[in-house]
Amino acid sequence: MACSSCATKDGQPKGCKNNGTCGTDGCNKLTVFDWLSNMSLPAGEKVFPYVEVRFKNGRKEYLNNNDLSLQIGEIVATQAQSGHDVGLVSLIGELVRIQMKRKKIQIDDEKLSKVYRKASQKDIDKWQEVRDREEPIKVRARQIAIDLKLEMKISDIEFQGDGSKATFFYTADDRVDFRQLIKEYAKEFSIRIEMRQIGLRQEASRLGGIGSCGRELCCSTWLTDFRSVNTSAARYQQLSLNPQKLAGQCGKLKCCLNFELDAYVEALNEFPKTDVKIKTEKGIAVCQKIDIFKGFLWYAYEGEWMNWYKISVVDANEMIRMNKANEKVATIEDYVEDEVPTIEKLDYENVVGQDSLTRFDQPKRSKNRGNRKGRGGNPKNTNRRNENKPSAKRGNNEQKEAPNKKGPKRFVKKKGNPNNNGPKKDTTVNNPQAKKANGNNNNPPKKRFNKNKQKPKPNNPNES
Repeated sequence: MACSSCATKDGQPKGCKNNGTCGTDGCNKLTVFDWLSNMSLPAGEKVFPYVEVRFKNGRKEYLNNNDLSLQIGEIVATQAQSGHDVGLVSLIGELVRIQMKRKKIQIDDEKLSKVYRKASQKDIDKWQEVRDREEPIKVRARQIAIDLKLEMKISDIEFQGDGSKATFFYTADDRVDFRQLIKEYAKEFSIRIEMRQIGLRQEASRLGGIGSCGRELCCSTWLTDFRSVNTSAARYQQLSLNPQKLAGQCGKLKCCLNFELDAYVEALNEFPKTDVKIKTEKGIAVCQKIDIFKGFLWYAYEGEWMNWYKISVVDANEMIRMNKANEKVATIEDYVEDEVPTIEKLDYENVVGQDSLTRFDQPKRSKNRGNRKGRGGNPKNTNRRNENKPSAKRGNNEQKEAPNKKGPKRFVKKKGNPNNNGPKKDTTVNNPQAKKANGNNNNPPKKRFNKNKQKPKPNNPNES
């Protein structure tokens, strides 16, 4: 969600530049939705005297409002161990009572801090100044830790609102002696230093990021309690034990492995244990694989590991019961599931009245293409060049019987001599010499002669 302070101007995003502390409390981590905001209190009831104040990176504290009329999004100056801190009011009213009860915080506890006042402009300016110093100081602090050869990582720095103290959050696998490090930090930055070690999960929740699912990390958006995750959760869900796929941004096992674990454990209660063998007259069958969603198991005989047999959960439990009752089981082939479910193929249906999806694939052809007339009024299929061809003399029935033809032929008129308007005449009708040369063949083949190489005709017909 975005607010007016995060809108774009001239094509460039402005952003609140507050690292999760915008004025409308709309784009922050671990925000509780105030579903009682539109409801008024009954007559005679007082507003709950505690408020929820959020600091950097989702850190929240519950403070006494000191009889101040506060609203969500207001910046307040709060009590600290030394000096004061500046935070943002994130929740008020009865929902604060519910949150404190859920987190087991005593309402009458004297250790709870108080809200001093609403932050003045001077407090806000000082607060913004020290917040801008955090990033360069973090870079320098990491360099000092590397120079001292300490096996630790400075993950984040949080300044107090008045700038009198800075808390350095770090992660380390083993115990670290940072006494010399604190001296170097105090000399370098001239402030009071507090070192606080956090776990890898807490570091990921503070810094945030994008998980392998494409969404923001659960620990930085809504997950507040970190439960232990072990590899048995992956085994119950039939997942491959690949550390690269099972590990999250923090390097530990993903917290989402616990989300569906209860459903898998409940479903596995109906399955027999995979280490239980089935004794048959043919041999001993061992479980090779299970499918939790479809409810099937695959068994194979000892010595015939390549042949797997698909058995339902009910049949597998029945055979195990028969083994316990000393009843004979012939073979597991008698219980094999042979039925293959048929998947119905869904055709395209014109449910909303749109046109066919393939209407542009092939152009439509006219059924009366042969009866079209040319410009002169004569049908186009009366071309004399096709009169002697047997395909032109066939009837309509013969054309339909031809299986190899893809469609009706299209005759294209060739370009001829523009001066020749009529068909070619037969020159052998009135020429007896041409008839004699051609013999008695009524339809002689046409020959083409080169006029330049043609021999002259003899004057005497007896000459050869």
